[in-house]
Amino acid sequence: MRGILSAGALAFLFAFFGTPAAIRVLVKRGYGQFIRDDGPTTHHTKRGTPTMGGIVIIGAVVGSYFITHLITQRAVTVSALLVIGLMSGLGLVGFLDDWLKVSKQRSLGLRARTKMLAQSVVALAFAVAGLNFPDERGLTPVSLNLSTVRDTSIKLGAVLVVVWVFFMITATSNGVNLTDGLDGLATGAAVMSFGAFILIGVWEFGQSCTISAGAKCYEVRDPLDLAVLAAALSGACFAFLWWNASPAKIFMGDTGSLALGGALAGLAITLRTQLLLTLIGGLFAIITLSVILQVSYFKISKGKRIFRMAPLQHHFELLGWGEVTIVIRFWIIAGIMVAGGLGLFYGAWVTG
Repeated sequence: MRGILSAGALAFLFAFFGTPAAIRVLVKRGYGQFIRDDGPTTHHTKRGTPTMGGIVIIGAVVGSYFITHLITQRAVTVSALLVIGLMSGLGLVGFLDDWLKVSKQRSLGLRARTKMLAQSVVALAFAVAGLNFPDERGLTPVSLNLSTVRDTSIKLGAVLVVVWVFFMITATSNGVNLTDGLDGLATGAAVMSFGAFILIGVWEFGQSCTISAGAKCYEVRDPLDLAVLAAALSGACFAFLWWNASPAKIFMGDTGSLALGGALAGLAITLRTQLLLTLIGGLFAIITLSVILQVSYFKISKGKRIFRMAPLQHHFELLGWGEVTIVIRFWIIAGIMVAGGLGLFYGAWVTG
């Protein structure tokens, strides 16, 4: 528990004091957000707001995680290192995308194929590495079984696992990226999602088969250390929200959104709660679905739209809802879905 509190507190402090320093540097260098002309007109006032703030989040998470292990004198685990590598790798892809946008002053950074290829390389590397490094019980960071609230009896096999993990990572990282369109929206939702994984990791550790053997015990590698990492992620996002809330003084950019999406997927995969991610990250799933529906219907109907604009948050902007109103209401939706996910997780344990 001391590790979780230390990681969360240190990440909060690093991000809270590191973000204004980053704002000054980014403003001095003129690294401001480029706003699309075809987006909501209310966003034009945000042109020039410093972006690439995800660097601070990633730095705060990594720094707090390793310092916490120095404080507690506990060894780092392979599972957490793989999730950190996934987060950092996707953050690098996002940074390159952001860099091209601000340096060339255009709304498009990396080409879509290049960006997807880079994300794919990082995701596949995580999947393959996760199937290795067994511990003394033979548990690897990534399981060969499909998981809901725990591993099921459905064994996918190595090839299908790699494909499934690749899909989860790319879908979740792009889902957070699509959600990051209003001040504080993605950051606030991420705080709740990472908070849920803290509770799940602690519970799985307390009910692990090495501590509490029985029919209900969990066969998960390194759950407590993954909870420490989730605490660092939650603390960093919580502090960043202070500066990212409306009116935002800095944006996380693709650097942050891709990294956070990757971290969410990585935690769900390593904690054996793969399908539960659709609830814990429910807001991201809903917003992603709105884009899929909009694009699909547009093609099928030859030019008609379901929403005035996608992603979904922009539809409500065009309906006249205020930005803060949309963000708060979407946070409520995110909180309800996170609570539902935790209830389902605990309910499954109670019922055996």
